[in-house]
Amino acid sequence: MTAASLKLDDQWALITGGGKRIGACVARTLHGAGCNVALHFLGSDEKARQLAGELNAIREGSAITVKADLLDISSLGTLVNEVVDHAGRLDILINNASSFYPTPLDDMTEAQWEDLIGTNLKAPLFLCQAAAPHLKSSGGTIINMIDIHATRPLRNHTIYGAAKAGLAMLTRSLARDLAPEIRVNGVSPGAILWPEDGITDRVKENILKQVPMKRPGEPQDIADCILYLVKDARYVTGQVIAVDGGRSIGW
Repeated sequence: MTAASLKLDDQWALITGGGKRIGACVARTLHGAGCNVALHFLGSDEKARQLAGELNAIREGSAITVKADLLDISSLGTLVNEVVDHAGRLDILINNASSFYPTPLDDMTEAQWEDLIGTNLKAPLFLCQAAAPHLKSSGGTIINMIDIHATRPLRNHTIYGAAKAGLAMLTRSLARDLAPEIRVNGVSPGAILWPEDGITDRVKENILKQVPMKRPGEPQDIADCILYLVKDARYVTGQVIAVDGGRSIGW
């Protein structure tokens, strides 16, 4: 370990939505740096358990799966306690799980509000609350997954954008409130993975026209930024880093 780098061996990270897509890449990257991982899931049981098996084959006892409905706020303390009871500690919390879909003004519903605000803002806040005592004990860190559309509105995604904007402010507020024991930062992805329900090639082309790098990013780009914030950025807190190929510069 150097003055600018933390050793992650024996540390434990809880990653919400850790069984697939960006969450799975983050889990593999932290695990490759020596960290143990608790993979939260709700519906992706098979993917989470397959990933845990893959990681445990590399280093025995280094990965577990934990199931919870993040919209059930009363269950979040149980989720954290399940990890701590198994690992004896919690060092890193990554609020990655997210709902994402359009909500045109004419058609939006209260149920959509509850879901999008719940997964993107409310759950991260109360999960931070539940994890804070353990993270203080370990001198840990929190990473929130935000979005460039927290500051640049995406058409017909009013609720989602508002939720992510709230998460950006939450990141800065918690960084102030939880310092100096806990660092809190955010990562703001741009075009990394296209939505699972698919979008047209024309929409993809229009998005990439807004990206100075002229290409989409990869989950590894996000994972590498998170690894930096967890391992090397020992004097960085309250920051939201855009990983978007320059898209947030303006379009």
